[in-house]
Amino acid sequence: MPKDNVDRAIKKGTGDLDGVNYEEGIFEGYGPGGVALIVEFLTDNRTRTVADVRFCFSKYGGNLGVSGSVAFLFDRKGLIAFSAENDFDQIFEIALEAGAEDVKDEGDIYEVITEPADFFEVREAMAKAGLQWETAETCMIPQTQVQLEGKSAETMLKLMDALEDNDDVQNVYANFDISEDELAKIMD
Repeated sequence: MPKDNVDRAIKKGTGDLDGVNYEEGIFEGYGPGGVALIVEFLTDNRTRTVADVRFCFSKYGGNLGVSGSVAFLFDRKGLIAFSAENDFDQIFEIALEAGAEDVKDEGDIYEVITEPADFFEVREAMAKAGLQWETAETCMIPQTQVQLEGKSAETMLKLMDALEDNDDVQNVYANFDISEDELAKIMD
């Protein structure tokens, strides 16, 4: 590959290339089994990104929807996740005192849920207490889950992989659930 192409690719990736404008946005749609999906993107070429995302949806049995077609099924929340090696009672107490909305024990992980406006305050309270989180981010949390099995579950996982592999896609949120038994069948 010529040195000029490498230099241009580096400048493009760091945002130093003149005349390149990045646009962010959201795609909404449905996947296999009626799963709702929200795809957040950041791109320098919206036409290319629309085509790529539409191709992924159609290849794996989904459909792109119009703006607002699935967003009402999700809530924007702050999420701070801790490994179950931490003390749940300590996390619970600090989180609620700092203004968290909910604290959940998901077995191998503890989740602290906040309103987006309270996210940084709760995260800082956790840091001051010396707690180390696995992830801390604002995200879209589904209000309901769609249980998938068999071919629908397998196809949905392929769609998620295809979307996440796209360089312009930043985040993908979906409201599906696949049981551990079903996941084991798919992975075999």
